[in-house]
Amino acid sequence: MRVGFVGLGRMGVHMARNLSHAGHEVTLWNRSPDKAQALAAVLNCAVTDSPRALSNATEVVMTMLADDPSSETVHSGPDGLFAGSAQTYVEMGTMSPDHIQRLVQGAPEGACVIDAPVSGATQAAAEAQLVIMAGCTPEEARPLGPLFDAMGKETLCLGHAGDGAVMKLAVNSLIHGINQTLAEAMTLAEAAGIDPEAAFDVIEASAACAPMLKYRRPLYLDEAANEVTFTVALARKDMEVTADLARKFGTNMPQGLSTLEILKQAETEGYAARDMASILTYMRKKKR
Repeated sequence: MRVGFVGLGRMGVHMARNLSHAGHEVTLWNRSPDKAQALAAVLNCAVTDSPRALSNATEVVMTMLADDPSSETVHSGPDGLFAGSAQTYVEMGTMSPDHIQRLVQGAPEGACVIDAPVSGATQAAAEAQLVIMAGCTPEEARPLGPLFDAMGKETLCLGHAGDGAVMKLAVNSLIHGINQTLAEAMTLAEAAGIDPEAAFDVIEASAACAPMLKYRRPLYLDEAANEVTFTVALARKDMEVTADLARKFGTNMPQGLSTLEILKQAETEGYAARDMASILTYMRKKKR
């Protein structure tokens, strides 16, 4: 399948590589051209000079972008994706459902927009083990099956445009809540004199352990020695969008708001570009 890929960040670079390795004809565009050129040299694939040119060269366009504004910029305008001729647009980044609806309304006549955000960190992206949350019906997802299968281990169809975005925010709010609670639990154990590795051993063996705690263990125990996988700034953005969504639907998220406030505080104190595991370090420093 001729597929265009936009957004070659920590996740996108692995996803585009897996599409190419699965035999799809991949074309790349990235805001930072050097990243696209470097990956294209490895994959022996094409790079375009604009989103519009990429859309004209492909059947399906997949985007893995950071937020609503970056997605809006790439899709709109005379050189945007929607100015091209592709008929299917799949937004895989963490977006607000309102933004997905704007994309649906702004798409060219006859074109299809599907939100398909993913769960899983960079290792899952590299190993094609992502979980894909598709805002569409199984029938609408079927033509995209070979693409989704190249990147993930499971695709869950949620029914309507925007549903994938809602579910992704719900999942991420849980992840960021676990991250905060882990930091508090570890800080408590350490304050009592328990060795951090021993404390983590117990947490990992307990009923409270989530998969993310297992694969993020190295970051929690030695953040500085490991690559950033998900920044505090992105976590704060996720929780802000989630809080806005909760207000829209009238749901109560006291724990989510507390998590958001701590992320904001950490960001203002220089943690923005650090991995979200650094919240453990932040909480240690806040110990009375």
